[in-house]
Amino acid sequence: MKILVAEPMSPAAIELLRRQPDFEVIESNPKEYEQHLADCEALLVRSAVKVKADTLARAPKLRVIGRAGVGVDNVDLAAATAAGVLVMNTPGGNAVSVAEHTLALMLALARMIPEANASTRAGKWEKKKFLGNELRGKTLGIVGLGSIGQEVVRRARAFEMRIIASDPYVNPVTAADLGVELVPFERLAAEADYISLHVALTPETRNMINAETIARMKPGVRIINCARGELIDQDALNEALRSGRVAGAGLDVFSPEPLPEGHPLLSAPNLIATPHIAGSTEEAQEIVGIRIVEQLVEYLLQGVAINAVNMPAVAPEQYRAISPYIELAERLGRFAAFIGPENAQAVRLTYRGRIAELNTNLLRNAALAGVLSRSLAGRANLVNAMQLASQRNLAVTEAHQPRGGATDSIQVEIIAPAAATSVTGGVVMDKPRLLSIDGIPVEITLAGHLIYMRNIDVPGVIGHVGSVLGRNQINIANFSLGRQERPAAPGQPLEAVALVEVDTPASEPILAELRGHPAVRLAVTVEPGG
Repeated sequence: MKILVAEPMSPAAIELLRRQPDFEVIESNPKEYEQHLADCEALLVRSAVKVKADTLARAPKLRVIGRAGVGVDNVDLAAATAAGVLVMNTPGGNAVSVAEHTLALMLALARMIPEANASTRAGKWEKKKFLGNELRGKTLGIVGLGSIGQEVVRRARAFEMRIIASDPYVNPVTAADLGVELVPFERLAAEADYISLHVALTPETRNMINAETIARMKPGVRIINCARGELIDQDALNEALRSGRVAGAGLDVFSPEPLPEGHPLLSAPNLIATPHIAGSTEEAQEIVGIRIVEQLVEYLLQGVAINAVNMPAVAPEQYRAISPYIELAERLGRFAAFIGPENAQAVRLTYRGRIAELNTNLLRNAALAGVLSRSLAGRANLVNAMQLASQRNLAVTEAHQPRGGATDSIQVEIIAPAAATSVTGGVVMDKPRLLSIDGIPVEITLAGHLIYMRNIDVPGVIGHVGSVLGRNQINIANFSLGRQERPAAPGQPLEAVALVEVDTPASEPILAELRGHPAVRLAVTVEPGG
């Protein structure tokens, strides 16, 4: 498979890719990478390449985008999800580098290092002009207490700063362990001497630093941004720097990047600007490059998605525990779609046994991918299944029954206005196995070419099946039978089901022959996968 590296990566990361015997590695650059998109299955980027909907349209085989770094706003996540392309990043890989750069900007602002350097190199000796401030005793307000924010806390504590943080998603225990007081953003803005931004770009965080929030800040505040340029209203910051309301700003990110020549912010007083280099250290580039390659290999070869951005998050250890059931769920969904009613309105999923106690989001997506794959010609997968189900107004419900049976199992039920079909399966000897259809016990491995039959439980049907298949040179590999314990309604005959595994697919004329027996109500082929 072809792996396209669209931006420079560390030599160690490239070497790790080239060690994979099934990988063809193409190294390119942001200006030329698009000419290689047509055949690539994986795309590796940093921050320069913008992966938009039209980019994805030119990459029909693409399965995964690996972002060597944290921010993924250079990738159109909605378009990637719709295309069924997994997006993964490497949170924390460059956390130390970004944290160190944050502290460097804070120190440079506090001690006016760039101005003092320029003055001294110009032959001046202006000691009194560059009277700075200590960080000790100052209040640092950290917005976003993720991996980078936590590294900033650890380093700022060495400077004896008081640290407060605003993050509605962080566990209070985490903050307490760090010795950080969690406060609302409004209070942080009012109390902090330094404000450092470490949040992702979302509709809620865009322009979170604006004229209104600056007006509520302590006069003389200093603002640090090593996250995303769009977090700050640059016009408002420019005005606040020039008025002195904000005493200084250390910015590593801008909107757009680079800022156009002559942009007023670039000439604002007390601004220290760096060209998006907070995460650009030799050590960080090595770490994030190797990590994203390791994640890519794990996903492409083992199916384990680590640090997925647009797919339900599951810890690697739990992923390995449920991975056989992911395959089971997908094949059950596919099987149900082959034998179930048309015009489905809902899918009901039931998990029983130990797997009911686990995170089942991926199992849900896998089952939906199977249900939808027949009508969508394979376009449904773990990434886009929920989105596709929503687009089709397919109601999805889940039930968890940890004590629902002796065997770990998954049940997929497809519900239409006038009918419903349910199939239940488990994992037996590491293989996905069907256990029942509509409550009728019948077992077979969900693989190969299957014929599913439903008939009145009378003598002669099995012989009829054998005669028809034998006459048409269709070899039977496995034959599994089941029947109702009691009629569906009083006065109705008992029904039986049969699953016939054959070496070659049965054509429609052969299926028509099978349906020719007066007791046979249904005979269809099923391709569950594998």
